[in-house]
Amino acid sequence: MKFVLTLLTTLAAGVALARAGDYDLPPGVPSSYEAFREKHEYKKPQPCGRRHVTIRASANKTDDVSAEFYAGLQEANQGGTLVLEKGSTYVIGRALDLTFLDDVHVVLDGEILFTDDVKYWQANAFYHPFQKSIMFWKWGGRDIKIYGHGAMNGNGQRWWNEFSGSQILDPNNKYLRPILFYAENATNLAIEGIHMKDSPCWTNFIVTSKNIAFRDVACTAVSNNASVLPANTDFFDSLNIEHLTVERVWVNIGDDCFSPKSNATDLYVNTMYCNGTHGQSMGSIGQYGGEKSFIQDVVIENVWLLNGQHGARIKTWAGPNVGYGFVNNITFRNFWNANNDYSAFIDSCYFNINATTCAQYPSQVNITNVLFENFSGYTSGKNGRAVASLTCSPNAVCQNIQFKNFNVTSPCGSKQPVVICNGIKGDIGLPCYNSSAPEAVAALKDKCTTSLAALPSPTPW
Repeated sequence: MKFVLTLLTTLAAGVALARAGDYDLPPGVPSSYEAFREKHEYKKPQPCGRRHVTIRASANKTDDVSAEFYAGLQEANQGGTLVLEKGSTYVIGRALDLTFLDDVHVVLDGEILFTDDVKYWQANAFYHPFQKSIMFWKWGGRDIKIYGHGAMNGNGQRWWNEFSGSQILDPNNKYLRPILFYAENATNLAIEGIHMKDSPCWTNFIVTSKNIAFRDVACTAVSNNASVLPANTDFFDSLNIEHLTVERVWVNIGDDCFSPKSNATDLYVNTMYCNGTHGQSMGSIGQYGGEKSFIQDVVIENVWLLNGQHGARIKTWAGPNVGYGFVNNITFRNFWNANNDYSAFIDSCYFNINATTCAQYPSQVNITNVLFENFSGYTSGKNGRAVASLTCSPNAVCQNIQFKNFNVTSPCGSKQPVVICNGIKGDIGLPCYNSSAPEAVAALKDKCTTSLAALPSPTPW
């Protein structure tokens, strides 16, 4: 796949030279879901030595098999495998508490389909107070594996339609939407191979768990209503987790590609493809007054981000009655950008806090030891020639923020790209300008637009 645009020649220290010409999707990078599956073929393991349990499939889209699904997991628990067969649909229309699991596998080769009975789910779904989250079901226990070539379908269209125009973080929002997959108090949880699609809200929310893995998973949320986009369909969110691995994941949604929240330690992400997302985000954290939040020891590498809001992002809350904490030891490495607004973005004035309020009620989250390494590609032009923006709260410490081999360009104008820094301590490895400096003001004014980095039409999902 080729994109034709003019690239700028940059002379800033630490920024490699780029020349005008044609821009190609890097060799070997899949340009579609089908190409992703071809490049990263998932070979389902054989369930050797485990007893198999099957349940009846739904006869139609209103034939609820929730009771059978629950009974099947009970029977497969402690050493068995529940098999959901290819070509079959399993409709879930009742909230399920699955926190009793102990050494159980689920082979998902068919489709799990949730009903879109809004009245039922809003009255009966499980609830978590963090951002007023509700869930179709909750999984928990130890040694849980869900794998196969099938799909988990949240049936999100009605939810997106009826939520349209609202904000999930609006404290007055009462239209709550279920999360597709939720787990709490889980140890050794693995999800492999499946397609997670059309979640009404976040796709995955993992809480108070450790040793978690997502491998060879696809996550999509695509609206059939041209006037309504999927909302808040993040691939991954979490609270209080440690030891997470995410490898070879394709994401085409309308929000964060990856977004661990408060209290996350030892996270490793390798090989993600993100289209139309808000980027690879740390946080947001620091939302709740009096609470300490942190994210630490994270490596995210080999990421391709197209047509999104940002590339690599850190977001911390400001405003009255916010929490405190830190983000420390974060590496973003080998990021390729195409048509993202900023390729690197630190926002210490989250959520929708203007500069005056942010100065009055600054964030209390320190950001330290962050590396942006081997960044290439181009921005959207929405922010002119500004290709990265780092803003630290006056109430926090932001230091040892480093850029190495940063090659991101802008499609706008003929002058060099600019990186903006406000409140960042020390040298970051390349020239960085305060947002009020003439260089930054001129760069931000030099706006333009560029074409979407195209995916195949129609898309295969």
